[in-house]
Amino acid sequence: MEERGERMGLQCRQHSASCHEFSVRCQPVQLRSLSAVTCSVWLAAYWLFVLTQNSMVLSAAIFITLIGLIVYLHFVKIDQESLLVIASLGIQMTSSYASGKESTTFIEMSQVKDVVINEAIYMQKVIYYLCILLRDPLDPQSVSEVVPLFQQRPRTMESELPFPKGGCFRARVQAHCWSSKPRLDCLVEVYRSCQEILEQRKTVSQTL
Repeated sequence: MEERGERMGLQCRQHSASCHEFSVRCQPVQLRSLSAVTCSVWLAAYWLFVLTQNSMVLSAAIFITLIGLIVYLHFVKIDQESLLVIASLGIQMTSSYASGKESTTFIEMSQVKDVVINEAIYMQKVIYYLCILLRDPLDPQSVSEVVPLFQQRPRTMESELPFPKGGCFRARVQAHCWSSKPRLDCLVEVYRSCQEILEQRKTVSQTL
């Protein structure tokens, strides 16, 4: 089976012992691919125009191309993803899109049960992804939700998630198509840093 993921630079910033930031820059917009799609749409529209002699077809093709480009740059194409982990506050995930739009999600540290690297098989490919296990407010020993990191666009996969005390449970994870596609070596580096901060938080809470 093929391991999915791309080699890319991972920027790590350690603001303090309890505050680490990670940034993954995605591949830039491929002008060749955009040009190929645009030309295909316009050639198909021109062919329909020749058959129907209706000028509305050309207008519709231009309109669809512009709307599609705006949607792609504003909602799909991600330029950079960052993860800020602060032991006393929580975990902040930020996605910067090609259009300049930013999307931020914050998870309080009290909700975080653990951070793990999980693997799943999809389309005969082994997919590794970093995810946050959220604590169940009714049962602190259980997991209420799994939040994948460095990903976009929902997709459901079945995989096994580990328990901190051993064993695992099978769950249908609302995972996502990879946007930045970090490989396992990048995920391991982020995982180790997150575990270090989580251990610091446990030590501080035990001493109080």
